[in-house]
Amino acid sequence: MTGKFDDLPEKRRLGLEKMEQVYGFDMTDGVGDFFGLTVEHLFGDIWQREGLSDRDRRLLLIGLLAGTGGADVLGIQIPAAHANGELDDTELREIVIFLCHYAGWPNGARINSIVEETIAKAARARDRS
Repeated sequence: MTGKFDDLPEKRRLGLEKMEQVYGFDMTDGVGDFFGLTVEHLFGDIWQREGLSDRDRRLLLIGLLAGTGGADVLGIQIPAAHANGELDDTELREIVIFLCHYAGWPNGARINSIVEETIAKAARARDRS
């Protein structure tokens, strides 16, 4: 069986496949230097390196985003980590409590909203199944 990115250069293909895995949703190939660097360097190289698991990278990224107020990207990363089984309900809630004390209560409150929305959405999906 062939994949939808098989006709692309290897680094581009690997990057797009990793983006799909990390984000948890279907990717399409894009245009422009920013997209190209994101796919080929960040996801084609950096996320492919040995030494850290995807879960480790995700935890680091969540901490960084919490500290810099990156709630918009946390709204992608937290649901993806949950959907990929990297972080469960209990772990996500514990992350909120921990990060509140280092990233500040307002940032923690925003993260908590994302976490609770993620958990509730997953529960609704399970209930419909």
